[in-house]
Amino acid sequence: MNLFDLRIGLGFDLHRLEPGRKCILAGVTLPHPTGPAGHSDGDAVLHALCDALAGAADLDDIGTLFPDDDAVHRGQDSAEFVQRMMAEVRRQGLAVVNTDIVIATEGPRIAPHRAAMRARLGELLGVDASRVNIKGKSLEGLGALADGAGVAVQVVCLLAPQACA
Repeated sequence: MNLFDLRIGLGFDLHRLEPGRKCILAGVTLPHPTGPAGHSDGDAVLHALCDALAGAADLDDIGTLFPDDDAVHRGQDSAEFVQRMMAEVRRQGLAVVNTDIVIATEGPRIAPHRAAMRARLGELLGVDASRVNIKGKSLEGLGALADGAGVAVQVVCLLAPQACA
């Protein structure tokens, strides 16, 4: 394998947390009185992951591929977006090497759900959960997302040719 065969992508997403919405992050439902607002299920982790995959595989971003003004996507499980992205990644002969994820929020606590999130993402990406890292970060009461107002997610994803991953 040539070092230049490796492909890295960066994804970012941000959602308000609103009462009455299911709190779904990384494909896992968390017990919390607020959840990410969005046209689909609002899963900011899966949305950022899609953009990281898209960046690494030279695909259009999630908003272009799955527009929020398309009624088909209203309330949709964001895992379907990841599955469709992964189908394209595989079609290009690529596979996920690993992904590293930061979830910044003062809403739901991430640590108690980390193992379930890693397992679900490993399943969606076709890799062992040990290749999925998730870190929950507090916002220390600073900024527009303080006081549990929202969730911000940053994802880095490394792809390699399938024979090497």
